[in-house]
Amino acid sequence: MLKNILNFSVDASETDLRAAVAACGEVCYTRRLLTSSDGNISVRLDKNHVLITPSGIGKGRIENDDLLVLDMDGRVLDAKNGRNPSSETPMHLEVYKQRSDVNAVIHAHPVFATALTVSGFDYPYDILPEVMQTLQRVPITSYARPSSHEDADVIRPLIRDHNAVLLRQHGSLTAGRNLEEALIHLERVEFVAEVFWRARLSGNVNHIPPEELEKLRQNL
Repeated sequence: MLKNILNFSVDASETDLRAAVAACGEVCYTRRLLTSSDGNISVRLDKNHVLITPSGIGKGRIENDDLLVLDMDGRVLDAKNGRNPSSETPMHLEVYKQRSDVNAVIHAHPVFATALTVSGFDYPYDILPEVMQTLQRVPITSYARPSSHEDADVIRPLIRDHNAVLLRQHGSLTAGRNLEEALIHLERVEFVAEVFWRARLSGNVNHIPPEELEKLRQNL
């Protein structure tokens, strides 16, 4: 049932989209991909409007009417519970402006993936085959001040060609045709990062040989 909610079609109703965002917030919070009131989730209502989570509320406790309707300039058109828009709204809008194929965006704070950027590691795209078969490389942005237009600036050169981006010392951004796809990208980003850290703790990280990576790339 949950998958059907998140895996919405392009003609889904606003009611269904509100339910999907709330359900996605609960999954992210339960899986500790988000904590406290951090992070934000949005979906495209139509070519001119976006539905987004508000600021200052835990995403695992979002109600359908907490969500806000914005236009593509970030103006609030509907705030049923009087909530304020997410401070990361410009970053979400940047994705929708660049990617007509994207209908859902999740900004999360996955622990292991975020730790990569704090520690100065590149994303380990070459340790598990499924990364090359799906996300391929996951770039890391330059540092940007949270809750500012800088977040939109640093993802601008990357998001057109990538469905997952790590924000330096500020979590992740994943995009998809619906929330199911964006959440799958987020879960994979975090899983691979956790495997990397656990392998380092064991004393060794084996990378897939370049020739095998090339074969994986050719089979896409």
